[in-house]
Amino acid sequence: MRNKIKMSAGFTLLELMLVIGIAGLILTMGIPSFMDSVKSNRLATRANELVTALNLARSESIKRGLRITVCKSTTGSSCLTTGSNWTAGWIVFTDQNNNAVYDSASETLLRVQANQASNITMNGTTNIANYVSYVASGRSQLIAGSTQAGNITVCDDRIGNVGIDLEINTVGRVRTTRSIACP
Repeated sequence: MRNKIKMSAGFTLLELMLVIGIAGLILTMGIPSFMDSVKSNRLATRANELVTALNLARSESIKRGLRITVCKSTTGSSCLTTGSNWTAGWIVFTDQNNNAVYDSASETLLRVQANQASNITMNGTTNIANYVSYVASGRSQLIAGSTQAGNITVCDDRIGNVGIDLEINTVGRVRTTRSIACP
């Protein structure tokens, strides 16, 4: 009779080490790219939240026939009038007395948006550094009565062309441009 040798089904130590090495290499190359995707999605989400608030203000101003204002806010109940950074959050409210300041006794708060991500900055240019205000025609307009237009640049902690620019034109429409240079 012949001796039969039983073959075991499984992996050798060498095969296992090779698979672990290849998996480690793939993870090493894939994780940084995945983290960039996560950061890009967070940046886009934050920019879209502000675009949504601006579009709400514009449509409500047309619907209600009065001035609706979006202003920077750290508290969710008052406007911030210093600096140009929208990062802390914003509020949308009816602005019956046309002063771009929320007066809780006489005006209606329509939306509050708090800061969601600490590594994202949102800086507005001079005309929209503190607020964006829409009148009944749907145009953005400064309190002084002149047309309000400008940009808000949304960036995170990455360097390069990863930012998003929100441009509010002279008729109040918001246009989004991606791949803006960030410091």
